[in-house]
Amino acid sequence: MNTNTDQDDSLYAKHKKVYPREVHGLFASFRVMGVLGLLGLYYLVPWFTWDGHQAVLFDLPARQFHIFSFTFWPQDFFYLAVLLIIAALALFFFTALAGRLWCGYACPQTVWTEVFLWIERKIEGSRNQQIKLDKSPLTRFKFSRKALKHFIWISFSLWTGFTFVGYFTPVDELARSIWALDTGPWEAFWVIFYSFATYGNAGFMREQVCIYMCPYARFQSAMFDKNTLVISYDEVRGDPRGSRKKSVDPKEQGLGDCVDCTLCVQVCPTGIDIRDGLQYQCIGCAACIDVCNEVMDKMGYAKSLIKYTTQNAVDGIKVKILRPRVIVYAAILVTITTALFYHMLTRIPLELDIIRDRNALYRETNTGLIENSYRLKVINMDKATHEYQIHVRGIEGMQIDPPKQVFQVRSGEVKTVPISLRIDPVNLQTTSSDVTFHLIALDKPELNVIETGRFIGPLIR
Repeated sequence: MNTNTDQDDSLYAKHKKVYPREVHGLFASFRVMGVLGLLGLYYLVPWFTWDGHQAVLFDLPARQFHIFSFTFWPQDFFYLAVLLIIAALALFFFTALAGRLWCGYACPQTVWTEVFLWIERKIEGSRNQQIKLDKSPLTRFKFSRKALKHFIWISFSLWTGFTFVGYFTPVDELARSIWALDTGPWEAFWVIFYSFATYGNAGFMREQVCIYMCPYARFQSAMFDKNTLVISYDEVRGDPRGSRKKSVDPKEQGLGDCVDCTLCVQVCPTGIDIRDGLQYQCIGCAACIDVCNEVMDKMGYAKSLIKYTTQNAVDGIKVKILRPRVIVYAAILVTITTALFYHMLTRIPLELDIIRDRNALYRETNTGLIENSYRLKVINMDKATHEYQIHVRGIEGMQIDPPKQVFQVRSGEVKTVPISLRIDPVNLQTTSSDVTFHLIALDKPELNVIETGRFIGPLIR
């Protein structure tokens, strides 16, 4: 039993809370700007209106997805698939070029964790004060500090959950229903669920999400090469490490520039020591660079003991920024993105599906004409209701039943229109002929679409 216990202890290390030290500097400023910009967009965009509707609203019951001047429908799922491809390619491109920029500056886990850490510091104090407070017995002061922190965390999480649901339910309606305690079950569920996820991930799990739950940490090495920009400690310059006074020449004592202050470890949000080399736990936030540069300034040493660099640069090999994988990623990314935006800008919000009557290939009328029946599905994806008319061309002497039919289709409606085509068999050159259906909005002629169908007749001998 004792042996098994010892083995379990060696395999499963107990989690130790990481207390990241506050840091200031160039990259910390970039992170703050990223946090403010991304959270500003997240919390403010739902409150903007555009063309009489919420600027960004994914209206699932109405099957309408409003993104500023664009309105998408379930039939436009293609765009979502392309956007996901672009996101994946962008991740590959930026990772191959500059490592984990996404993780360090834009990942939601990083962004919300930064906010929760800021709240924690404002209430419980600096890193050392937090550690001291956690180790102290439960007193009125400790309870009040902890209660206030969790109250603000929960309030911020609830606001985050409310905003998330506000992208799917009009945010002003959602606010009124919550105020009146009259929300639907699904709105209430997702507000609570997303709030709980924010509270748990940013308040407690933090670096555990990055280290154990995020798959990107595991497969990032497949996108790295020796020319990828990563955060690295200069062992040649920094070692041997050791503390010393500012007035002492480190070379006389056989020391490198690293004073072994461990501040680079204290500021790391995942609790690693960058001096041990590149590790998958590193999220590329560059906090260690900022704090090390501060120490180097105070000691009068050159900066960049810890810096963004490449493995080839460390090994003294020429760095190649424009290499095949980067060029290929960039070319594919630009091509697909350009094609997507062109297709979106030239998109016609109208769709026509032609369905032949499969119960009979054709029918001969009493007057000797050959008849084919069709069901036309007209999908109006425009924001307004329109009146449409069908024109059919392709075979000489073709008759349309009903002739010159005009019908109305509301916004978002899928209307089925029955139509028959009759042709004198003398005019049929082949058993199967192409016919062109031209659907046009009478009140908006630029809204039109052309589709090709098949007219089936008797076997031509």
